[in-house]
Amino acid sequence: MLNEHAPIIQMKNIEKHFGAVIALAGVSLEVMPGECHCLLGDNGAGKSTFIKTMSGVHKPTKGEIHFEGKPLSFNRPRDAISAGIATVYQDLAMIPLMSVSRNFFMGNEPLKRVGGINFFDHKLANEITMAEMKKMGINLRGPDQAVGTLSGGERQTVAIARAVHFGAKVLILDEPTSALGVRQTANVLATVDRVRKKGIAVVFITHNVRHALAVGDRFTVLNRGLTLGTSQRGMITPEELQDLMAGGQELATLEGSLGGTV
Repeated sequence: MLNEHAPIIQMKNIEKHFGAVIALAGVSLEVMPGECHCLLGDNGAGKSTFIKTMSGVHKPTKGEIHFEGKPLSFNRPRDAISAGIATVYQDLAMIPLMSVSRNFFMGNEPLKRVGGINFFDHKLANEITMAEMKKMGINLRGPDQAVGTLSGGERQTVAIARAVHFGAKVLILDEPTSALGVRQTANVLATVDRVRKKGIAVVFITHNVRHALAVGDRFTVLNRGLTLGTSQRGMITPEELQDLMAGGQELATLEGSLGGTV
């Protein structure tokens, strides 16, 4: 049984080189079960490369990945998914014209056997989809509702509910609130909170400090492929987080040279 006081995933001194380009220069991160660990950084900080390394898209050039206390090497994304690491990307990998239930079970369709032939079990899929979405606070008109008719926040919730249903132990969310309005953002953040309370570890990637502080337990800042530090909730102010993301020392130097505030 997993020790709830031990990290479920540890990334130790991760480096990733693309030829002469060093995307990650020794990033370390650990995530505990049932916590929301926010990974913050501006564009080009290395967030996307880091989560793709965590989820098996990239193999690290150097460094170690430990999952549930054991060294692990992912050769492909399917290895990470099988281990229990699910990633919800911004594009969500959904087909807008297909129903919510078909999207929910895409690639994992429940089957029923009729006359020796396997068929998609619509009834079971519909029942599970409606139940799982209700747990996440979303009341659909029906399971046959096209995904394209849902709001951006509801689509995010479908993707998150799908990952949780299929056994995610670590849920990586890539900028889930970046293109959402205020109400939709609030719904997604509430969904993140529900997932965390189920004991699932959440890695929340964002460049929005307010969204991170709304749900985060710990905050790690990346800048130019390096970790600038990790702080606990209540131990860092929004201004300090924003400063770290922007490269606080560089801003201070620029302010001094301009003789004012940037």
